[in-house]
Amino acid sequence: MPVTYYRTPVGIAQITQEDDFISSIKILDDNEIASTLPQSPLLKKTTQQLDEYFAGERKTFDLPIKQQGTEFQQQVWQQLLQISYGTTISYAQLSNHMNSPLAIRAIAAANGKNHLWIVVPCHRVIGSDGSLTGYAGGLWRKQWLLEHEAKTMGTGQIKLDF
Repeated sequence: MPVTYYRTPVGIAQITQEDDFISSIKILDDNEIASTLPQSPLLKKTTQQLDEYFAGERKTFDLPIKQQGTEFQQQVWQQLLQISYGTTISYAQLSNHMNSPLAIRAIAAANGKNHLWIVVPCHRVIGSDGSLTGYAGGLWRKQWLLEHEAKTMGTGQIKLDF
């Protein structure tokens, strides 16, 4: 399965392709890993779209994606795709939106198992009190991404969605 390493403003992203889908985009803490040239047209398209995102030119991604997960995880990830660029939603709001008000912890766990960093925007989910809670890539990256989107939108601050 083809893999490429792509340098972002917040670290190296490992991008994995399985068949005709992007199956994983993970941010790595090891900045010693060198960037590599994409080995396929789909990996090249993915790095181009990430370049556009970081340049503030892209707000949604147009990539064939597929990640392994339970039916519930897939439902959560589909909901994450509905969160608009430059906005945030709380875990409680997300659970209410999914008609599962008691599933906050399960939704948070599914959010944490998302392997498609930025493309499936799990960074846009925050605590009910506005705190930046739980982020596999580190809270400083979550804050950086939210600030980047707010700055690109010209809002200068994070605003809640839904």
